[in-house]
Amino acid sequence: MAATQEEGKMATEGVGCCLRPFSCEQGLLSRPDGSAAFLQGDTSVLVGLYGPAEVKVSKELPDRAALEVLLRPKVGLPGVIERSREQLLRQTCEAVLLGVLHPRTAITLVLQVLSDAGSLLSCCLNAACMGMLDAGLPLSSLFCGVTCAIDPNGIIILDPTTQQEQEARAVLTFAIDSTEKKVLTATTKGSCSVVEMQQCLAAAQHAADTIFQFYRDSIQRRYSKS
Repeated sequence: MAATQEEGKMATEGVGCCLRPFSCEQGLLSRPDGSAAFLQGDTSVLVGLYGPAEVKVSKELPDRAALEVLLRPKVGLPGVIERSREQLLRQTCEAVLLGVLHPRTAITLVLQVLSDAGSLLSCCLNAACMGMLDAGLPLSSLFCGVTCAIDPNGIIILDPTTQQEQEARAVLTFAIDSTEKKVLTATTKGSCSVVEMQQCLAAAQHAADTIFQFYRDSIQRRYSKS
C-alpha cells in the first residue's frame, strides 16, 4: 500500500496534474440577464441566468433570494443524475451568493450540456460561476470545480476524460472557493482511502489557482475590448 500512495504523490507532481485547455465566452445569449459558455477539453456547457426577478408567493423567501438550478442533458430529459448535480450546484452557488441583498426575488440558473467528454460536473460549476459574474450578481467569492480520478494503480488524474473516469477506481469533484481555497461542496463516486482523498483535495486546490487565473484573464480580455 505504501508504494501505491507514493505513486499517487508522484502523480500529483507529474503529468497527471495537467488540466485540459479552457475556453470561455460570456454574454452569448441576449434574453438571459447573464450567460456564459465554458469549455474544458471537449466538454462544454452553456449557462443562462435569469434574475433577480419577481417570484411566486409560494416560493418567496423573506430574507434572501430563492435560487433554482436546472441542468439539461445533451439529449433526453433530466434524470436522477441531473437532479443530484442540480442540488450540488445550487448548494455551491448559495454558499457564495449574497442573496440577502435581494430578498423576495428569484434567481434561476439554466445549464445546457453541449458535449460531455469527462469532468462534466466541474465544467458545470465553472460555467455557473462565469454566468453569475456576467449577470453582475453580488458574490462573497468566486468558485471553481475540479474533478480528480484515481486509476486502478492509485495514480491521481486531474480533469479526467470520459474514458479515464470509466476506468477509474474513484472519481471525486470538489467545488473550491477563491478566498480561502476551502471546499464548498464535494461528491465522490467509487472507493478511495482517506489519504487518497486528501491527495486529491491537495491536487484540486493547486489546480484551482490555474482556473481562477483563467477567470481573471478571461474577464480582463472581455472588458479591455469594450
